[in-house]
Amino acid sequence: MSLSSLPVSPIPSSHLPYSRLLAIDALRGLVIVIMLLDHVRETFFLHHQVGDPMDVASTEPALFFSRLLAHLCAPVFVFLTGLSAWLYGDKAGNRAAVSAFLFKRGVFLILLEMTVINFAWTFQFPPSVVYLQVIWVIGLSMVALAALLWLPRGALIALGVALVAGHNLLDPVHFAAGHPLHVVWAVLHDRGWIEAGESLRLRTSYPLLPWIGVIALGFAAGPWFARDADAVARRRCLLWAGALALLGFVALRGANGYGQMQKWSVGADSLHTLMSFVNITKYPPSLLFLLLTLGAGCLLLVLIERAQHRAWVRALCVYGAAPMFFYVVHLYVLKALYLGCVAIWGLDQGKFFGVNSIVTIWLITVLLAMALFWPVRAFGRLKARRRDIAWLKYL
Repeated sequence: MSLSSLPVSPIPSSHLPYSRLLAIDALRGLVIVIMLLDHVRETFFLHHQVGDPMDVASTEPALFFSRLLAHLCAPVFVFLTGLSAWLYGDKAGNRAAVSAFLFKRGVFLILLEMTVINFAWTFQFPPSVVYLQVIWVIGLSMVALAALLWLPRGALIALGVALVAGHNLLDPVHFAAGHPLHVVWAVLHDRGWIEAGESLRLRTSYPLLPWIGVIALGFAAGPWFARDADAVARRRCLLWAGALALLGFVALRGANGYGQMQKWSVGADSLHTLMSFVNITKYPPSLLFLLLTLGAGCLLLVLIERAQHRAWVRALCVYGAAPMFFYVVHLYVLKALYLGCVAIWGLDQGKFFGVNSIVTIWLITVLLAMALFWPVRAFGRLKARRRDIAWLKYL
């Protein structure tokens, strides 16, 4: 049974969202489901002795490309966060109100990452390690955008391009633990550890600097999605943006030049050569990582908007309308499933429990996505119906 066959209540024509908004929700829903695949992999495939699922030499192609697909999630989601912030401001008509909301929601997400979400990963209280991951960086990016949205659109675009394209110039810069700039640089650009006390360490898995550029570009793309914007012109802009980003990726990657510290090389066969070519750096996201993923995201927006009446688009919109609820719930569901499996079948290789193939990982993902569809839809409807409950909009 596929997502397209899930029962989706038809939307009355008088309340049918604009196609541009439908496409945004559906793309957000798509990357949420892809994220689920990656987290299922992290839950049930760690018993395979692979240090890095993007290591071409030691990783089977099915695992490699499943992980590569998940690279779409963070860039597309951060870009859509900026785009949604512009749409929120366009509707509110008050830039100060948008700035205040972005700041408050950003702080909320940072706290959520450090408490509820970190506990879902570690099941440890009080924690000895706090992983500062994608929700943390989205929160910080929203706080940054709360200040940056006051810039003229041209200046915001220039800043976004400079951060996305230029941050790799800072790759050689490092500050050792104990240096006055170590903590600041670990947050901004250099993925690392922060000692917060004798019994607490923080891991900056998602350095911030390039993500500010991504959310800024998402906000700057907002006028393409304005209520009075021409749909054909919007799709043309998205096609050009996506095509240029992908061509830029191919050109820069082919030259093995700027934009990616890890170079590609010819492999044992064409498949492994391709794997090497698309093996791109996520932490922090290299220029090539962002060109490939954001380019693909722009093209997916066009495809989804053109297919807006399809059942699979409406199904994906359910996930995209309540992404934070889905995110929190799926982590706890996965943890509960894992602990249940360990209790029933025990551990593999003395450390982890897991399944034996990537095909099974995909199957678990589909089944979980189907099972979570109904609670996510119920929460999304509650959120849309009870706009008088202020805290719901933060989820």
